[in-house]
Amino acid sequence: MTYYIHDIPGRLRIRSPLVKHNSRAEKDIIELLGYLSGIESIAVNTATGSFLIHYDPSRASSHAIVAVLTKYGYFDPRGALTSDDYLRGAAAKFFSFFLPLLYPVLIEG
Repeated sequence: MTYYIHDIPGRLRIRSPLVKHNSRAEKDIIELLGYLSGIESIAVNTATGSFLIHYDPSRASSHAIVAVLTKYGYFDPRGALTSDDYLRGAAAKFFSFFLPLLYPVLIEG
């Protein structure tokens, strides 16, 4: 599993293989990020390895949050997919599967 990040101001979703099925990671992340100014809520889902962070963009930044997670090993930006990367990959898989099935129909049109 790769790392995943989706960032819009005030809302940051991250998926990390180190969090999946790891209740200790859930506690660590809540504790680590709880010290940052501007964090409003942290929801960790260990079943999926995903966590959602709501923050006040006037008091915190996604870069600072990611820096803390990276420092403590819960995120690796080198292996991260953005939402755009994820959608491109999903679209490529979709078309590689369905286009050969649709091609005869399109040609006979």
